Amino acid sequence: MTTYVYLKTQNNNGNDLTKNVIPLNVTSVSVSVSKTIPAFPVPLSGIATGESITAALDLGMADKSVSIQGIILDTLITKTIDGTDVTRKYSAHEVAQMIASGVDSTSLAKSQAFSELVILYPSLVGDDHEYRSGLSDASTREDGTNIPFNFSSRGENGKGDNQGVPAKISSFPDVQTDTGLTGFIRSFSFDINSESYEISFSLEFQSAQVAP
Repeated sequence: MTTYVYLKTQNNNGNDLTKNVIPLNVTSVSVSVSKTIPAFPVPLSGIATGESITAALDLGMADKSVSIQGIILDTLITKTIDGTDVTRKYSAHEVAQMIASGVDSTSLAKSQAFSELVILYPSLVGDDHEYRSGLSDASTREDGTNIPFNFSSRGENGKGDNQGVPAKISSFPDVQTDTGLTGFIRSFSFDINSESYEISFSLEFQSAQVAP
């Protein structure tokens, strides 16, 4: 099973998928975006127009979360311990405990808490709305570049899909080491079965700007 999903601790330097990350064997990913727009019916609108009107004010509020289902296997993990990179093979049970411990910790525990979720997917079109290098209409998803999923749009400030956006806060990714989804794990659960060393799990990641 190929790994395309990674959990990064706050100890990760932001552009490395080999250190201070936990690779996940994922069977399904569900992305949820819930828009919050205050809306109210306009009094007497139906009298003048024959049709009632509801007014809404878009204040740019949305709740974004990702739900993941998969299995945890014995795996090699490289962690930076007291300034030294240490690679060890952890059992599936140890990995599950490690994630649970990280969810239970606070963002101040940089070697425990998870601050970024990386979900890689194939991309054919870059930030400039042009095909990525060497690609064309005949290209397939296998020819694409794996990039992390985030909620950025293509284009610079005020250009491309960002027309009307004067100060975007994130960039559309170009390579797999670009920033994915920042936030925190809202919930994590797993099952231990006596007949298998594999551990099934479910995880919900909340996209957010976390402080401190």
